[in-house]
Amino acid sequence: MARGQDPRRPAAVLVGPPGAGKTTVGRRLARALGVAFADTDEMIEDRTGRACGEVYAELGEEAFRVLEAEVVEAALAGEGILALGGGAVVTPATRELLTRHTVVHLDVSVAEGVRRTARGGHRPILAGADPEARYRELLGRRRPLYDEVADFRVRSDERSPQRVVAQILSFLETDGDDGA
Repeated sequence: MARGQDPRRPAAVLVGPPGAGKTTVGRRLARALGVAFADTDEMIEDRTGRACGEVYAELGEEAFRVLEAEVVEAALAGEGILALGGGAVVTPATRELLTRHTVVHLDVSVAEGVRRTARGGHRPILAGADPEARYRELLGRRRPLYDEVADFRVRSDERSPQRVVAQILSFLETDGDDGA
């Protein structure tokens, strides 16, 4: 386990931009490990009774990040696999909390991220006349933060979710065997 991880905490925390596949891969990874899965965006929706994008649009980014950080902190006390919202890493306190966990960065190309986010749900952070330019700018700001917190990075485009899960499982097995 990386960074002196407590075995009662999440086996892995998935971070990455919108459309990277954190929820899809997270559910499959949890199933493969026989553990629970949680997604902080879904936890925010459960807490507020509204879609995450609506909450973001209503509160604005600053207030949303405060709410998100509270949810992330509570979720990190749980077990299993945890997927964080794409922007969770912009909060310094969240990045600090992640230093005590095994973090996997699911990376995706701009073109694939835009394609995936265009087909699903309301994402106000990507709203605008040029979603590709907006996604590229968002990724440019966040990629260094994902890399900062990550113990392992895997591309999720041009690979099936099963292959991504296999790569993460291999990392988790090797990381645990090293006693790191």
